[in-house]
Amino acid sequence: MTRTPYFKLITLLLLNTFFILYTYAQDPKYPATLTVAKDGSGNYSTIQEAVNSIRDLGELEVKIYIKNGIYKEKLIIPSWKIKIALVGESTENTIITNADYSGKANPLGKDVFGHTTFSTYTSFTVLVQGNDIHFENLSIINSAGRVGQAVALHVEGDRFIAKNCRFMGNQDTLYTAVENSRQYYQNCYIEGTTDFIFGKATVVFQNCTIKSLSDSYITAASTSAQQKFGFVFQNCKLIADPLVTKAYLGRPWRPYAKTVFMSCSLGKHILPEGWNPWKGDLMFPDKELTVFYAEYKNNGDGASPKTRLPWAKQLTYKEAKSYTLENILGGTDQWNPIKN
Repeated sequence: MTRTPYFKLITLLLLNTFFILYTYAQDPKYPATLTVAKDGSGNYSTIQEAVNSIRDLGELEVKIYIKNGIYKEKLIIPSWKIKIALVGESTENTIITNADYSGKANPLGKDVFGHTTFSTYTSFTVLVQGNDIHFENLSIINSAGRVGQAVALHVEGDRFIAKNCRFMGNQDTLYTAVENSRQYYQNCYIEGTTDFIFGKATVVFQNCTIKSLSDSYITAASTSAQQKFGFVFQNCKLIADPLVTKAYLGRPWRPYAKTVFMSCSLGKHILPEGWNPWKGDLMFPDKELTVFYAEYKNNGDGASPKTRLPWAKQLTYKEAKSYTLENILGGTDQWNPIKN
């Protein structure tokens, strides 16, 4: 008896289904979800242990659910740990904290760079080097105090997302580190004193609250000349401690810094001139000639387009239309943190 086309079709479908199930079946050794709890009721009692257990370069996202508690860790997500979601039980009560700062003695002696003290780049509470990392409902704190540079979150990985998180510290709270990193922050709270949002990455902040704890500078971008976008704040709220009266929207860490505030509520602590050129940098003495600092339809007591420095820009409607997630973060892979 000859086999009918229908039989062949059924056979093909069954083989295809088997292939899909085999390819995407979760190895029992590497579960798709994990729980971290300080009281021992989860799979692990520390977040680092949970991260370490995940399959290297895994192709399926693993969710690590973190129960409320104060986790005193210096957490590292290395480049070979990818597609991980850290999801806290609640933003206010799921806390990762550490207290290293630039100049603090390293208890291990010399680090791999030959330094006996921490630097800005090694002071982090959490370091993210892997791609496709997602944080939700977490507080990440550097509790060192006002002792200089002390990073809470340091991100180098690409396609990083943070939602409903708090990043708290003083100087250099959030380090969005490298040029090929795209990052998205939604409904987050970020506080600090000086340059507390800084770095080279391309970053969008949407519906975030940004709190200045001292008279100083909010951002310090180091965008490269090759990047079309740097820091973009959309529908954010800039607030301050009651004693803060003189804050700048930003100053350029490097000469091609790009920072834009769009439809943001700017508190009265924002100075009329808005921006600062960071004079005194001998290597880059005239940054105001190359930076791109702009605003679009901001509101509040600190929104003052007519008094801004002459080299700062007010976007036109046509220019503002190009500031979409697709254009800013899309890249060659057309990444969209909302749709993806």
